[in-house]
Amino acid sequence: MVLKLLEQLPVTSGVAGLLIACYFYVAVYRQPTGNDLMNQISRYIQDGSMAFLRREYQVLAGFIVIVSLVLGRLLGIAAAGAFCGGSLLSLLAGYFGMRAATIANVRTAQAARSGKKHQALIVAFDGGAVMGLSVASLGLLGLWGISFVFPQQPEMLHAFAVGASSIALFARVGGGIYTKAADVGTDIAGKVVEGIPEDDPRNPGVVADNVGDNVGDVAGMGADIYESMVAAIVAASVIAMTCDSPELLANLVPSTTSFKDAKVIGTTLPLILSALGLVISIISIVVARLLRHLKPATVLRSCLILPPLALSIVTGAVVSILGVTQNVTICLGAGAVGGAIIGLITEYYTAHAPVRSVAKASQTGAATNIIQGLAIGQKSVLLPMVTICGTAYLSNSVLGLYGIAIAAVGMLAATAIVMTVDAYGPISDNAGGIAQMSALGPDVRAVTDELDSVGNTTAAIGKGFAIGSATLTVIALFAAYSLQVAHVKGSPLILELTNPKILVGMLLGAVLPYWVGASTMLAVGNAAQKIVVEIKRQFDEIKGLRDGQADPDSAAIVDIATKAALLQMIQPGLVAVLAPCAVGFLIGPEALAGMLAGALAVGSTMSLFMANAGGAWDNAKKMIEQGDIPGCGKGGEAHKAAVAGDTVGDPFKDTSGPAVAILIKVMSVVSLLIAPLIAGR
Repeated sequence: MVLKLLEQLPVTSGVAGLLIACYFYVAVYRQPTGNDLMNQISRYIQDGSMAFLRREYQVLAGFIVIVSLVLGRLLGIAAAGAFCGGSLLSLLAGYFGMRAATIANVRTAQAARSGKKHQALIVAFDGGAVMGLSVASLGLLGLWGISFVFPQQPEMLHAFAVGASSIALFARVGGGIYTKAADVGTDIAGKVVEGIPEDDPRNPGVVADNVGDNVGDVAGMGADIYESMVAAIVAASVIAMTCDSPELLANLVPSTTSFKDAKVIGTTLPLILSALGLVISIISIVVARLLRHLKPATVLRSCLILPPLALSIVTGAVVSILGVTQNVTICLGAGAVGGAIIGLITEYYTAHAPVRSVAKASQTGAATNIIQGLAIGQKSVLLPMVTICGTAYLSNSVLGLYGIAIAAVGMLAATAIVMTVDAYGPISDNAGGIAQMSALGPDVRAVTDELDSVGNTTAAIGKGFAIGSATLTVIALFAAYSLQVAHVKGSPLILELTNPKILVGMLLGAVLPYWVGASTMLAVGNAAQKIVVEIKRQFDEIKGLRDGQADPDSAAIVDIATKAALLQMIQPGLVAVLAPCAVGFLIGPEALAGMLAGALAVGSTMSLFMANAGGAWDNAKKMIEQGDIPGCGKGGEAHKAAVAGDTVGDPFKDTSGPAVAILIKVMSVVSLLIAPLIAGR
C-alpha cells in the first residue's frame, strides 16, 4: 500500500515542480526592467538567443525524424515514440530555461542599479530556478509516463534515454561552439586588437557573447543535466528489470521478499528517490530565498552542499517505511555526498590557491601561464576520480551493480537545485554585460561583478558535478549493458582483457574523446577567426564606431557564430551514435563493451582536466583584473598573458570538456538500446 502511494510521488512532485517554475517565471517577469537602453540591449540578447534556438531545433527535428523511422523499423512504433518523448522533453527543458534566463538578465541589472544587491541575487536565482525545476520535473514526468504506459519493458526506457542523450549532445556541443566562438572572437578583437574593455558597446561581438552565455550555459547545460538524470534512473531500473539472478538484489530487500517483488521494488525505487530529491530541491530553493541577505557565495554554496545531506536522511526514513534495507541509503548517500565532494574539489582548483599560482605565472608571460594552467588541470583530475572510484566501490560492496546505479541516482537526485545554481551564473554574467553596455556606472557594475564572480565559481562546480555524475552514470550504464546482453543471450557476458575483440574495442573507444575534443576545439577556433575578421572590418569601415558615434552590426556576428555551431555540431553527434552501432554490429557485444570501457577511462579524465584547467585560467585572469596579485592589474603584461590563457581555456571548459563528457553517456545509452540486437553475435 505504501509502495503504491510512493509510486505516485514522481508525477505529483513533477507537476508541482512545473507549477512552481511557472510561479518563479511570473515573479521574475514582474520585476522592473530599467531604462530604454537596457531594454533594447536585452531584446537584442533575447532575439539572438531565441533565433539560435529556433534554427538549432529545426536541424534537430530532422535528426529526430530520421532516427524515429529507424527505431520504428528495428524496435517498433512504441520505441520510436519513446525516443521522440525523450527528445522533445529535452528540447522543452532548454526552451523553458532560455526564456527565463533572457528575461531575468535585464531585471537583475535593474535590481543592482537600484542598489539592492540581495534583490539582484534573488532575481537571478529565481531565473535559474525556472531552469532547474523544469529540467528535473520534465525528466521525472517523462520517465514516469514511459514506466506507466510500458511497465517492465526496458527497451522503452532505453529509447527514451537515447532521445534525451542525443539531443543533449547536440545542444551542448552546438551551444558550446556558439558561446566560445563568440567569446573568444570578441575578446581577441576587442581586448587585444582594439584595446577596449570587456562588454564595451562599441564591440560588435558583445551581443553575440551574451547570447552565447544563454545557449551554451543555460540551454546546453540544462539538456546535459537532464540527460544525466534520465540515464541514471534508466540504468538503475533496467538493472533491476533484466537481472536473472536473485543474488543481485539479495541485499536490497529482506530475505523473506520474493525475487519477483524485489525486481518490482528495484525498478520503481530510482524514480521514487529522484522524486524525493526534487522535493528537497524545492525546499532548498525556498530556504535560499529566505537567506538572501547573506553573502551570495554563502547562499549558493549552501544550496550545493546541504541538499545531499538532507536527501540521505530522508531516504533512510523512506526505505524503512518501504521495508527496503538501509543499503539503499548507504549507496544513495555515497553518491549524493560524493557529488558534493567533487564540487568542493572543483571549487578549490578553480577558485583558490591553484588559481593564484596560475595568476602569478602570468607575470613571466603567456607561455608560463598556459603551462601552469595545464598542470593544474591535470592535477585536478586525481581527487574527483578517487571520489568516484570510492563511491562505486562502496556501493558495489553493499548492493552490487544495482548499488552503483543507485549511487548515480543519488548524485543526480538534487538536479533541480544544482541546475538552479548553475543557471544563475550566466544570468548574472548577462546582467553585468547589460550594465556595462548601458553605462550604468561603477557602483552598479560592482554589484553585478560580485554576483558574476560567485557565478563563475558555481559554474565551475556545476561542470565538475556534471562530469562526475556523468562518469558514475556511465559506470551504471555499463553494468546495465552487460546484464542486458546476458539477459538476451541467456549466459553471462565474459569480459577478459586477453580477448582481442575487447582490446580492439578499448583502443577504438580511447581515441574517440580525442577526436570529438579536437573537432570541437577546431570548430571554435575557425569560427572565432571569422568573428575577429568581421569585427576588425566593422571598426575599419563603419565611420564613427571607434568613437562611439555609430552602432555596430551585431547581427552579423550572431549569424557567423550560429552557422558555425549548427554546422560543426553534427559530426560529434554522428560519432557518438554511429560508432557504437558500427562496433557492435560488425565485431560484437564484447568489442562494444571494450569500446565503452576505453571511452569511459579516457573521456572522464579528459573532460575533468579540460573543465578545471579552463576554470583556473578564467579565474586567474579575473584575479589579476581585481588587483589581487601585487604589481599586476588591467592592461599590464601579466594581464595580457592571463587573457591569452583564458582564451585557450574558454573552449576547454565550455565546449570540448562538456562535449567529451556527453559523448561517453550517449555511447552508453545507444549501446544499451542496441544490446538486444547484437547479443547473439
